[in-house]
Amino acid sequence: MRPVAAAGSRIESLTAEPLDVAMKEPFEIAGGSTTRVRNVLVKVRLRGGAVGYGEGAPLSAFNHDTQAATLAALRRSAAKLVGEDCDRLRPLLARVEELLGPERGAARAALGMALADAWGRRHRLPLRLLFGGAQDQVRSDVTVTIVPARAARAAARRIVALGVDTIKIKIGRDVEEDEARVRAVASARRGLRLLLDANQGYGPRQALQLLRRLRRAGIAPALFEQPAAKDDWRGLSDVHRFGRVPVAADESVANRQDALRMAAKRCAQVVNVKLMKCGLLEAWDIALICRASGLGLMAGGMIETSLAMGCAAHLAAGIGGFDFIDLDTPLWLARDPMTGVRFGAGGCYELRKAKAGIGVRPGAPPRGAVASNDTE
Repeated sequence: MRPVAAAGSRIESLTAEPLDVAMKEPFEIAGGSTTRVRNVLVKVRLRGGAVGYGEGAPLSAFNHDTQAATLAALRRSAAKLVGEDCDRLRPLLARVEELLGPERGAARAALGMALADAWGRRHRLPLRLLFGGAQDQVRSDVTVTIVPARAARAAARRIVALGVDTIKIKIGRDVEEDEARVRAVASARRGLRLLLDANQGYGPRQALQLLRRLRRAGIAPALFEQPAAKDDWRGLSDVHRFGRVPVAADESVANRQDALRMAAKRCAQVVNVKLMKCGLLEAWDIALICRASGLGLMAGGMIETSLAMGCAAHLAAGIGGFDFIDLDTPLWLARDPMTGVRFGAGGCYELRKAKAGIGVRPGAPPRGAVASNDTE
């Protein structure tokens, strides 16, 4: 490597700050409700001038992670990475895992994302090419959270008006109320693809009870995500076997070891890959393990802006073969504080618009303005 190139790829500075964003409405799942986004923003500057951005989205309702803990972990690690060579990206991402440890998934994700974004911007390459370049777009579902049936029906009609035909429905507290919510969503338009997500709120008994009720109503979900506690792998298998529905593991697969075990045991048919569970490098490896073993793939997230959602879209598109894309949380924000690639018509993330890195950066466009392509 030429000395000039090596100098330009070294980390000059690394900062982390709070990323607080107001929401339009609460995001309610079985584990709790989120009313305000309290994420973190990481900025990495290379000596050659390239700047990369990353987002961490701790969600206490999901894994008890917090903004304060994420910021503290990132700030402790920052000085140890200054001077490292960003062109040696995979070893650098492995170093991030070593510094932050498995319990700091959001911090790992934010830092790894910023480093990968800086790498892409330095080399003028969109991030999807780093992961393989299989596709240049992905199409997301949109979620209906835990709300009364009437509100769920109204939400589903708004989703259909966006040109989206796959709706994910949060459930997991009360079988009767959940049945009413699912039926209300299904009534919005014939032929919708419905995904159920219990977020561990059910055991297999309640999950199977709901499936029987829905079957009597003529509703067959395309996927049932986490219909049992994360350690109840037998429960996941039972819901698939007796409920005759594909099951997705989310909380049950949080690292490489979980993915390898799932590949061997086949208790679920799909794995939800989330950057925030384990960071960019481990999420990448989990996806490759699943692809190699024939498990289906879903791309998901916590409650994230277009920055983290865009990075997840690049990962899914670059690897390819993701049958389920769940990257809709920017729709819950009162105003997305990012500009560049974003959730578009029909739920599409059009990644050809990203000329370098993720193609997203801080700085929301004016209200009513069309988001410009990020080419820097």
